[in-house]
Amino acid sequence: MHVLLVEDDSQIAEGLCAGLALENFTVDHVDTASAASHALSVGHFDAVVLDLGLPDRDGLDWLSQLRASGNDMPVLILSARDSVNQRVDGLQAGADDYLLKPFDLRELTARLQSLLRRTTGRTTHLIEHEGLVVDPNLLAVSLHGKEINLARREMMLLMAFLNNPRRILSAEQLQDSLYGLGDGVESNAINVHIYNLRRKLGSTVIETVRGLGFRLGKPSEPA
Repeated sequence: MHVLLVEDDSQIAEGLCAGLALENFTVDHVDTASAASHALSVGHFDAVVLDLGLPDRDGLDWLSQLRASGNDMPVLILSARDSVNQRVDGLQAGADDYLLKPFDLRELTARLQSLLRRTTGRTTHLIEHEGLVVDPNLLAVSLHGKEINLARREMMLLMAFLNNPRRILSAEQLQDSLYGLGDGVESNAINVHIYNLRRKLGSTVIETVRGLGFRLGKPSEPA
């Protein structure tokens, strides 16, 4: 499960990243609302864990805008705002769950797993591009009707391009969307994943823009 953690307290964030990693979660951490919006624009996540007291914007405002944009990503709020009215405000803003600080990591893990089970049956929105069909919920990919097996990082990389079909993405942006805090990353990791995508989907599926980065191209034609 790939989680975006939006938390400005570095000590809490460090503990959560380490604890969730032990439970086989992949965690990307950002500490502002603007960074969270950017992460969602370039990466694929299964859920967001959201602190409300962010330095650049109130978390409830950010969540309301997320829902207004049509994004139904599961969101679990972490907050010390403990009144009934404050919890109701969070749920009405679009949160799927609300957990008070301080909390037990086991409870957070259980709630995230529950969110994943509850949202698995949501309506699937297939993403199509030039004969390429991706089911983000099932992590399934086909090209001109033929099933293609992608590794997890390859799928995450492909989703970053499909979510930004006209944008040039730098290697640094792609690396941020694929790897969580504390992950060991080889200097050529992005190039390796792009090589593998080109090998499986055609050499033109990812275009290199010299000096700037990469952008989505056209996959191979049917044989």
